[in-house]
Amino acid sequence: MNRRLLWKLCATLALGTLALVWVITFLGDATEQQMSLIAERHRQTLKAWGRTAERLHRAGDERALAAWLKELQEREDTWAAVVRSDIQPLAGSELTQRFRDGFRLGRSEEWKIHLYFDENPIMETPFADGHTHFLVRLPQRMRPGAYLNQVKLFLKVALPLAVLIALSLVIYRHLMRPLRQLELATRQFSDGNLGVRVRALLGNRNDELAALAETFDRMAERTGELIISQRRLIADLSHELRTPLTRLDMAVSCVEEGIDTRHFLPRIRRECRLMRDLVEDTLTLAWLENEQPSLDRDSLDLTDLLDSVLEDARYEYPDHRLHAELPTQAAITGSSQRALAQAIENVIRNACHYTPVGGRVGIALHQEPGGYRLTVEDEGPGVAAEQLERIFTPFFRTAQARDARSGGHGLGLALARRQVEAAGGWIAAENRDAGGLRMTLWLPRCRGHRTLA
Repeated sequence: MNRRLLWKLCATLALGTLALVWVITFLGDATEQQMSLIAERHRQTLKAWGRTAERLHRAGDERALAAWLKELQEREDTWAAVVRSDIQPLAGSELTQRFRDGFRLGRSEEWKIHLYFDENPIMETPFADGHTHFLVRLPQRMRPGAYLNQVKLFLKVALPLAVLIALSLVIYRHLMRPLRQLELATRQFSDGNLGVRVRALLGNRNDELAALAETFDRMAERTGELIISQRRLIADLSHELRTPLTRLDMAVSCVEEGIDTRHFLPRIRRECRLMRDLVEDTLTLAWLENEQPSLDRDSLDLTDLLDSVLEDARYEYPDHRLHAELPTQAAITGSSQRALAQAIENVIRNACHYTPVGGRVGIALHQEPGGYRLTVEDEGPGVAAEQLERIFTPFFRTAQARDARSGGHGLGLALARRQVEAAGGWIAAENRDAGGLRMTLWLPRCRGHRTLA
């Protein structure tokens, strides 16, 4: 079972989810890293304060330094001080070079600030001597991460929502494009455009929707063929019925005028029989074409069936020589005796009809692997090569058939082909080298076997 669409959707959702998680994680980390740094202008301000404190300290003006620190603390609402870091080792211990060179009591302006601590950190600007430091608690206005909550809301709500909407639009478009084309094709088909097809519009797509489009195309093709076939059958039937109806109308008019009815009754019976046969054959043909039944319920002996058909043909065509080569037995299972009898009878009657009086019609049945090959050869005029397939078309008649003396209406071979195919076989026509036509029927011994012509 084709589940390409399922895997496409799963892959799209999985990749979309992974991409969403990666984007949120990446942006979250990058944003937090960026927001943890003090703004450049604030860093320069802190450094400037350190340089001012160092200048006042070097000048030895303690009173000015104290006043400046007091004014800074009041203005920024924070704490600030200038301190020394003189470390005295005890118990004979020694200081490492790091402590001899001085060490930091607070954080550098270049360092990151923890965004989740409520208390602001102590910032430090060391003096040139390495042992004196300017310390100040980072003023609240300089604290980074002022928009952290808004950024977190965007990353956790707005961004996932936007990505999911985009993903939904991609999936929706992927699904709806072929469905819209299928809907449009269905509307066009219902409006009478029987040639509309969908699969070619989907390109190289190969999933459940493509399979649906192929199914629609097969349905449209089959339905279109049936509609066209029905229209053609109705048009042909109307055309074929027009001539006998005209003759009946003329005969009835003559009877109404008082002309001797004994002269017209045989003609009326003949025309009525012709119309009845025409309608029955047309209905049978329409049933075979529309329903495409599988005729596989009977078991029969093909030799006995041929004997019965040949007996009727010899009675109907006493001036013809019917030569039969039949095996003693030819059993067939899973077929239709009625359909095969009608098909073979039509083929043999057609051969007798075009064979001149005194001519020979040869019927031969040979057993082959999987079935039987029946050939019927006549000594008629044959058929033009380009018409060998058209003779199986309903209501098609060759020029010789139109000039023939019988009232045939061009349905016999069309019915024969469809009946033989419904029984699992095939039928084909070819011209004989010596003249005349050879009809070949292949019939399976058991339904399910089939061979090529």
